[in-house]
Amino acid sequence: MKLRKNNPALILIDIQKGLDDEAYYGGNRNNKDAEKKAAHILHKWRELKLPIFHIQHSSPNPESRLHISRAGFAIKDEVKPISGEVLIVKNTNSAFIGTGLKERLNKEYINTVIIVGLTTNHCVSSSARMANNYGFETILISDATATFDRVGINGETYSSEIIHLTTLASLKDEFAEIMTAEELLGLV
Repeated sequence: MKLRKNNPALILIDIQKGLDDEAYYGGNRNNKDAEKKAAHILHKWRELKLPIFHIQHSSPNPESRLHISRAGFAIKDEVKPISGEVLIVKNTNSAFIGTGLKERLNKEYINTVIIVGLTTNHCVSSSARMANNYGFETILISDATATFDRVGINGETYSSEIIHLTTLASLKDEFAEIMTAEELLGLV
């Protein structure tokens, strides 16, 4: 299968400098090379002149590392948008709510979305679920996403890797096809 004939859009979610503050988000981030993998995919999409959508989270919480007034709001250099690429700012966990993303994808006759970014169990998962619900073939790149440790309802700590893998398992087959960056690049 050649993915390119499906006009696949790359959606890069919340790859922002503020997420480098691991302690603030729960610590012990997994997939330390997620940004590097996302950048590799981004460069391939640019080379092939395929559609690219950058999503940037603007937290309404002034204490958040992703608040517009903070340096952490900036998109990381390795995946920074260039001229001609769409940049959408959101303030919810989904890239689709209040952003016009669905309409932009439909306008460009895109039926397949490739999702990379941060964090797996929050904005990436929310966006993948909505993409699928809107009828887009959704592919989530497991090694170009990452998350942090989480504290459970009884105070127990769940490792970032467990959170990541559980989120991927919850999305697999029902909401998204899960593959690695290498597997994806073999299809374009």
